[in-house]
Amino acid sequence: MIGNWANWKKFPQAEHRDFIDAPAGPGLYEVRYVSSGDLAAFDASSNVAYALSSLRPQARSWKRLFGGTNGSRQDGELEYRTCPAASLGEAKVMAQVLLSRRQIYWRRAYVLPRASSAA
Repeated sequence: MIGNWANWKKFPQAEHRDFIDAPAGPGLYEVRYVSSGDLAAFDASSNVAYALSSLRPQARSWKRLFGGTNGSRQDGELEYRTCPAASLGEAKVMAQVLLSRRQIYWRRAYVLPRASSAA
């Protein structure tokens, strides 16, 4: 049985070596940018905690030391949420359902209004 989505949590700073609070079993995860709400990652996994830790921004203090940057986004700008599942298969099915719902929403919100206003 699929669980409920957890509340959004900020990704821990890589320099502080904090832990990611996520299930060590199957489920879904979603990562977004705090400032814009844009989706950064979404997937089903057999071990959500491991999957999120592999996405975690790595400490690049040596680049900062020599004036380098980590890209256009800062580490503290990401947040994540998780949803536990009974099995990886169940998590994959739920991920497909959620993706299809998003596609339907985007079509209704952006494609259909433009098509009807052009007619």
